[in-house]
Amino acid sequence: MRFAIEEINNSSDLLPGVSLGYKMYDTCGSIARGIKVALALVNGNEIFSAVSGVPCTRPASVQTILGETSSSPCMAISTVIGPFYIPMVGRIGRNVRISGKKNPPTKTICLYCSTLSIYIILCISHFATCACLSDKTKYPSFLRTIPSDYYQSRALAHLVKYFGWTWVGAIRTNDDYGNNGMATFTETAQQLGICLEYSVSFFRTDPYEKIQKIIETIKASTSKVIIAFLSHMDMDVLINKLSVHGLTGYQWVGSESWISDSQIAAMDIHHILDGAIGLSIPKAHVSGLKEFILNVKSLNSSNNELFIEFWETLFSCKFKELNSTAENPRECTGHEDMTGVQNSFTDMSLMSIFNNVYKGVYAVAHALHKILSCNETCNKNVQFNKLTDCLKNRTFVVVIVHLSIQVPVSVCSEKCPPGTRKVLQKGRPVCCYDCIRCADGEISNITDSVSCVRCLPEFWPNQKKDACIKKEAVFLSYEEIMGALLTAASLFGTCMTTGVALIFFKYRKTPIVRANNSELSFLLLFSLTLCFLCSLTFIGQPSEWSCMLRHVAFGITFVLCISCVLGKTMVVLVAFRTSRPGSNVMKWFGPAQQRLCVTGFTLIQVFICVIWLTISPPFPFKNFKEFKDKITLECALGSVVGYWAVLGYIGLLSLLCFIFAFLARKLPDNFNEAKFITFSMLIFCAVWITFIPAYVSSPGKFSVAVEIFAILASSFGLLICIFFPKCYIILLKPERNTKKNMMGKGAP
Repeated sequence: MRFAIEEINNSSDLLPGVSLGYKMYDTCGSIARGIKVALALVNGNEIFSAVSGVPCTRPASVQTILGETSSSPCMAISTVIGPFYIPMVGRIGRNVRISGKKNPPTKTICLYCSTLSIYIILCISHFATCACLSDKTKYPSFLRTIPSDYYQSRALAHLVKYFGWTWVGAIRTNDDYGNNGMATFTETAQQLGICLEYSVSFFRTDPYEKIQKIIETIKASTSKVIIAFLSHMDMDVLINKLSVHGLTGYQWVGSESWISDSQIAAMDIHHILDGAIGLSIPKAHVSGLKEFILNVKSLNSSNNELFIEFWETLFSCKFKELNSTAENPRECTGHEDMTGVQNSFTDMSLMSIFNNVYKGVYAVAHALHKILSCNETCNKNVQFNKLTDCLKNRTFVVVIVHLSIQVPVSVCSEKCPPGTRKVLQKGRPVCCYDCIRCADGEISNITDSVSCVRCLPEFWPNQKKDACIKKEAVFLSYEEIMGALLTAASLFGTCMTTGVALIFFKYRKTPIVRANNSELSFLLLFSLTLCFLCSLTFIGQPSEWSCMLRHVAFGITFVLCISCVLGKTMVVLVAFRTSRPGSNVMKWFGPAQQRLCVTGFTLIQVFICVIWLTISPPFPFKNFKEFKDKITLECALGSVVGYWAVLGYIGLLSLLCFIFAFLARKLPDNFNEAKFITFSMLIFCAVWITFIPAYVSSPGKFSVAVEIFAILASSFGLLICIFFPKCYIILLKPERNTKKNMMGKGAP
C-alpha cells in the first residue's frame, strides 16, 4: 500500500498537486475490533497511533477505508459504514486510512478526513471473495479487485467432475467465506451429479470435541476426496490435528486461501496434503515492489509497534527497549540484512495478493482524480477505463496439468457398464446405486444408463445386452435332423406305396387283387402316395404358395384316400348283407357308383378348400411371441374355421368308414378285409385325435412336425393294415391266392 501511495504522490499525471496520506490500524482479525476502528474513523475519534505520514489538520472523517482481508469482517464493516457511503479497499489483515505528502504539495487529501467534503460511493476489496458481497442491495458501495467465490466454487465443482470424483467429503470454514463458498459448490456439484458424503464446518477456535468429531467423520467415510473451503488460518490449525491422527491417503481439493500457501506446505511434514490441487489467484508482477519491500530498514525508526513487531518476527530478535523476559533474546540492531531471509514475505509468493492491494489503492486515486477534475456539469459517476482489469467480474480458467501419477478413485458406486441400468439405493444419495442387468429384450449401450431400451420386434439383445442383433429365423428345414428324418420317412412311405402298387399291377389278374374292386385299390394306392408326398410341402421356409399348397393338398389327398377306403368298405358290407337270390341291391354299388361316390366326397372337400382360399387363405407369418430370442417362420391359418372344416370333414369320413368296417368285421374270414380296414381306421382316428392337443401345445416348428407326423402315421397305418396282408398272400402264400379260397371254400 505504501509503495502504491508513494508512486502516486510522485506522479505528475495522477492527482497532480495532491498528496495522499494514510494511517494503519491492526484489527487482529477481529470483527468487533474492525467495526470499532471503522466507526472511530467515521466519527473522527482516533483510537490508535499512526504508523507514519503527515497528519491531517482537520477532524478525522475518512474518505476511504482499505480492509479487511476476510469476508466476514468486510461484511460487518460494510454494513456499518454503508449508510455513510464510505468506500472500503481490501488490505491484507489490516484496516488502513491514507495520509501522505507530495513535495511540493498544493493540497493534502487525507483519506480519513473530509477536506473537500467529497463522498466516494465506492468500496474495493483485494481478498474478500464471498459471493454474498456481490449483493448490491446490502453492500451498494462494495467492489473488489479479486473474483467472487461464485466463480471459484463452480470451477472447483467442474474440476472435481473432470477427474470423475462423484463421492466426496467437504470441510468449510464456519464463517461467511466458507459457508457461502461451500453452498455454491454444493449447488453446482448437484447439477453435475456429484454427491457429498458429508459436509462439516470448522473454525480454528472450535473445542477439541468438535474437532475430534470431524476427524472421526473423515475416518468413517468411504470417499477419498476432501473439498476444503478453508481460510489459511483454519487450515493451519486443522493440518496439525490431522497429522496427529495420520490421516493420509486422501485427495485434497483446496480453495485459493490456502492451496498456494507456502507456509502450510512447509507445515505438512506428515504429507497429509500430498497431491492437493485447487485454484489460486492469477500470478502478477508489480515492477519495483520487491525492491521496495526488501528495503525496509527505515521502519525500525518509525515508532510504530506494528512494524517493530514485524521486524522482530522477521529476524527473531528484540529491540533493546522492548526486550521480553525470554531467555537470552538476540538484540535487533535495525541494520539486519533481508537478503538472507527466506519466507513467504520476502520470496514474493504473495505477489498476486500484493497486486490486488496495489490496484485497490490506484482505484481510489483514480476516483479522486476524476472527482477533482470535475466541474459543475461533470458526470458524478466515476469510471475507470484504465482499471477495467480490476473492477469487472472475472472468471477462473482451470488448467489441468497431466502428471504420470495414479488418479485416485472416489465414487459411492462403480459406473454401471453397458447392458445394465442404475437403480438408486433407498435412502442414500443419487450417487449411490446398484447396477441391474437389463431385462429380457432390452439393452443399454452407454455407461451409467438410467434406463434400458427395448429392441425392435425383429431384434434381440446380444449376450452383453449392449446391442440389438437380428433374431435368428427358425423353421422346419431339410438340413436339420428332425426335418431330414421326416423327409426320409415321407420318401420311404412313397417308395413302399409304389412297391405295393407294382406288386398289385403285376398280379392284377389274381383273385386277391381283383376281389373288391381293384380299381379302388389302385386309386387308394395313388392317394396314399400323394399323402406321403404332401408332407414334404410342410418342410422348408414358408412362402405364400407353400402355405396354401400344404393345407389344400393335405385336405384333398386325405379325403380321396378315405373315400376310396369308404367305397371298398361299403361294397363289402352291402355285398354280404344283401346276398339273397334275386336281390338287385348290388347294381347300386357297381364300379361306376363307387367312382361317383369317391368323386363326390372329394369334390366336397375341394369346395371347402376353395371357399377357404377365397375368403382368408393361409399366409406366411413371423411369430415373435413363441420364442423371445428367435423369429418363428410359420404359416398362419388365415381362416381358422376353414382349417378346422377341412379337418372336420376328414374326421367325418373316417368315422363313417370306421363304422362300416366295424359292421363288416364278421364276414367270411377268407375274403374279409373289413377287419383290416377297421384296424387301419382305428389307427387313423387315434392318430388324429391325439394330433389336436399335440398340435395346439407344440411351439413353432414343432407344431409343423406334429402335423407331418400325423400325416405319415395315418398314411403308414392305411398302407400297412390294408395292403400288407394281401402282399403277404401274393408273395409268400400264393396257394391261397385262388378264387375258391377267396370265396371261403378252400382250406385256409
